[in-house]
Amino acid sequence: MIKALKAKLERHLSDAILDCEWSPSHEEITIHILDDSVVSVCKTLRDTFGFEQLMDVCGVDYSEYGGSAWETKGASDRGFSRAVDGEGNLEPVTEGQRFAVVYHLLSIEHNQRLRIKIRLDADQPTVDSVTSIWSSADWFEREAFDMYGILFSGHEDLRRILTDYGFVGHPFRKDFPLIGNVEMRYDADKKRVVYEPVSIEDRTLVPRVIRDDNRYHKGKRN
Repeated sequence: MIKALKAKLERHLSDAILDCEWSPSHEEITIHILDDSVVSVCKTLRDTFGFEQLMDVCGVDYSEYGGSAWETKGASDRGFSRAVDGEGNLEPVTEGQRFAVVYHLLSIEHNQRLRIKIRLDADQPTVDSVTSIWSSADWFEREAFDMYGILFSGHEDLRRILTDYGFVGHPFRKDFPLIGNVEMRYDADKKRVVYEPVSIEDRTLVPRVIRDDNRYHKGKRN
């Protein structure tokens, strides 16, 4: 049934699909499409393929995807991994298609799930809103905007949803500092909340030692 859906998708959406992946273990298909075809593709998926529910919309930052600096099984003489020592490539990628938007769809009628992935430009990650197709996209798109800075054209109320209105930056971007950009406190004299430069020291948090646990290896006993 999944194979038939994959063939049908490739046939009906051949002009928009860049790639179509099938995961047998999860019985789920992922289609990669062009950013300017999201509305037309989503309408087709809802009306023709029966994906009547949008379960989630999330952002992805691929700036450090595939990097090896955090892959470690040991520790240095200081007790920290090589990420602290500066080994590996930790510089964020700021050019090309750094970001992506991922849509998770559900067809109750056919008991099928589908994932849509769209890659977006690093300088101005923008894609059309799908709130006119699924109303549930409203808060999902606001969250992706808040956390990643992804803009959704046509969204009627695109504003932050999890962070404060005066928040600086987008927390889920890989280059966002763990300590943040500003800190806030209540000023008794001004009788309001004020923003100030961060006063705590920035540091990299990594495990001191990473060990294999034999309890999770098949065929081995404690």
